[in-house]
Amino acid sequence: MSFPRHRPRRLRQTPVMRRLVAETRLHPAELILPAFIREGLADPAPLQSMPGVVQHTTDTLKRAAAEAAELGLGGIMLFGVPEERDAEGSASLDPDGVLNAAIRAVRDEVGDSLVVMSDVCLDEFTDHGHCGVLDAQGRVDNDATLEVYGQMAVAQAEAGAHVLGPSGMMDGQVAVIRDALDAAGHQDVAVLAYAAKYASAFYGPFREAVDSQLTGDRRTYQMDPANRREAILEVELDLEEGADMVMVKPAMSYLDILADVAAMSPVPVAAYQISGEYAMIEAAAANGWIDRKASILESVLGIRRAGANSVLTYWAPEIARWLHEA
Repeated sequence: MSFPRHRPRRLRQTPVMRRLVAETRLHPAELILPAFIREGLADPAPLQSMPGVVQHTTDTLKRAAAEAAELGLGGIMLFGVPEERDAEGSASLDPDGVLNAAIRAVRDEVGDSLVVMSDVCLDEFTDHGHCGVLDAQGRVDNDATLEVYGQMAVAQAEAGAHVLGPSGMMDGQVAVIRDALDAAGHQDVAVLAYAAKYASAFYGPFREAVDSQLTGDRRTYQMDPANRREAILEVELDLEEGADMVMVKPAMSYLDILADVAAMSPVPVAAYQISGEYAMIEAAAANGWIDRKASILESVLGIRRAGANSVLTYWAPEIARWLHEA
């Protein structure tokens, strides 16, 4: 019986052989931890839909950031949950508001040992839960929202953020933020554009995390899950406007989009392993249906294999500890 000379199975026979020829690897520096801080908490508040994830107090957020730095994570992305909301999301501009104060506290804790990122969006701060200011007909007013984003970006830069993440999918948001930052003397603050952000069914647990007030949906400004080529247009526009990095969100159901973007982008590409992805794996593992550790690692490895330079994942610290132990 004749066998082919090339037998790929030869390179799969032992763990050390598989490690030697692995095409994709995970490293803590490629992982970014999303973290929530809620105003008015005396103790961290666990999230029912995301086991192991909490809404932080200032003290617990600082400890989480310090641990992230010690583990060698690439960064931490901060989201703020205010006590008071209004139609314009005005708490987002308050220098002493929950998010801006959290940025300062984390920078004071970790300095430049961890990249401190912050979310530039109004959905956590508005009483209607949309990512922007509404017009008289109740629709998101793109240009009025951009004015707020510019101010919000400067406030976060002045609080100490290294990287700003505009996530509202407003047309022109990167250009407005870049201009505002440069005019205010923050030329060194980078912009991570949520360039291809889809209107996904998998955001549900995140809305618990930020106590979202949303009724309806965001399909008029987030991307349609049916569209693939449109993502490249969105990325190209953000690059033209000065994005330093671009993001695809979600990751799991959009690995084709991620691969497309990675193939054409001249800047680093991030992907967000969102709350629903986290919740599904945790729920299946809790029921004994899948191996938790193996599934977590495989899911993040798949995102990296598709082309992401960095991955936002709620498992970032746990994965980093596993990698250090390996």
